[in-house]
Formats: sequence, C-alpha cells, structure tokens
Amino acid sequence: MGTFGDAYRLRKGAAYAGDPSHAPEWYANIESVEWTTELRVEVGAKVAFVARFLGRRLAYTYELVDVVPSERLVMRAARGPFPMETTYTWSAAGAGATRMTLRNRGEPAGFSKLVAPFMAGAVRRANMKDLAALKALLESR
Repeated sequence: MGTFGDAYRLRKGAAYAGDPSHAPEWYANIESVEWTTELRVEVGAKVAFVARFLGRRLAYTYELVDVVPSERLVMRAARGPFPMETTYTWSAAGAGATRMTLRNRGEPAGFSKLVAPFMAGAVRRANMKDLAALKALLESR
C-alpha cells in the first residue's frame, strides 16, 4: 500500500477512535456515552460518559478542548468526580499502520492517597487492553 493507503488508514482509524460515540465499543469500562451538545467532534462539544472503574460508577462530562483531525483530540472534564484530561494522538507508523497514543491525566479525588499508585497501574493496564481491543476492532473491518 503506498502513501495514499497509509493516509487513508490513518484518517479512518483516527476518525473512528476520535469519535466519543464509539467509546463503549472498545473501552471496557465505559458503559454509555451521550452527547450533551450537537453530535460533532469539534472544540466546545460536550459528551457525558458513565463508566465503571475499580468497582465504582463514575459519571462525568468531557469537553473537547483541542481537535486536530487525524492528529490529536484532547478532552477535559467539565463535570465529574475529579479533574481529568484524556489526550489521543495519531501518526502514520509505516506499512499502512497507525500509531495511536492515549494519555489520561487527573487527580483521583474520592480515592484514598494510598490507592493512587494502584490506580495509576490499573489505568495503564486498562488503557493497554482498550487499545488492543481498538486495534482488533479496526483490523477486522
């Protein structure tokens, strides 16, 4: 596949993963997603999520704060149990492959400070599983 094929796969994968509507399909902990603004991936859009993590139900609303199609998406908690930010980036990785990175940052209020190191590891493991599920889903299409 040439450069066109690489660019197409990058756009296709980024468009799918970068649309919060698809999150329950590849994020194991996300139970539901509801747009609270018009359903458009653009700065200022807001999306309400319900997730389960470490036995807790978490309801939060993200606001999209940085959107560069096929390159970057940054969402920041506008409402929820604690301040957090999720960043996705995409880049061509050659031979028709796309590299996606997923970064979550936040202060887990409501969880014991003793649990914080455990949480960081649990989030990392969950992210790796979610990215593997996303990869399998996109490769099956």
